[in-house]
Amino acid sequence: MQMPFDAADQDTDEALLLAYGRGDARAARVLTLRLAPWVLAYARRLLRDAAEAEDVAQEAMLRLWRIAPDWRTGEAKVTTWLYRVVTNLCTDRLRRRRGAALDEVPEPADDSPGAETRLQQAARVAALDAALARLPDRQRQAVILRHIEGLSNPEIAAILEIGTEAVESLTARGKRALAQALAGRREELGFDDD
Repeated sequence: MQMPFDAADQDTDEALLLAYGRGDARAARVLTLRLAPWVLAYARRLLRDAAEAEDVAQEAMLRLWRIAPDWRTGEAKVTTWLYRVVTNLCTDRLRRRRGAALDEVPEPADDSPGAETRLQQAARVAALDAALARLPDRQRQAVILRHIEGLSNPEIAAILEIGTEAVESLTARGKRALAQALAGRREELGFDDD
């Protein structure tokens, strides 16, 4: 990742960190303006949570300020050290969030239907809606309550204020009418004829 450096400022990250370690407040401001935005952006990409990323960025920068007086010149780049700190902080948060190490967490399976399946499902729903619209009101109500809403026959009887036998009759006649209305569209709607 390319760091956003101020072209007018030729101080290296390491020189600024060493200066801060000796008490130079200007060096801390310059280094913070230079490094904090990409630290935050990197943490956001890893965590996908802005609030947690801000916490991680603050903690990483605090750790940088704490190590400044003891920084050993030439051992590591400041940015490399910060990447490692941010990565570790994010990994710890993700482990706590998931309860496992990142490498042990399997990628989530994408079980959402593909475009063709979604189109076919939409066509089926539209065909069913059109066929339901052609049923007499009571049959449509009984079929929807039973087969779409999943209510029991006694529940439907109470809702429609009719007997259970009448519900059974309405749903049976409604299902036959739907089957007849949709019979010529089985192949179009993707139902195999067995």
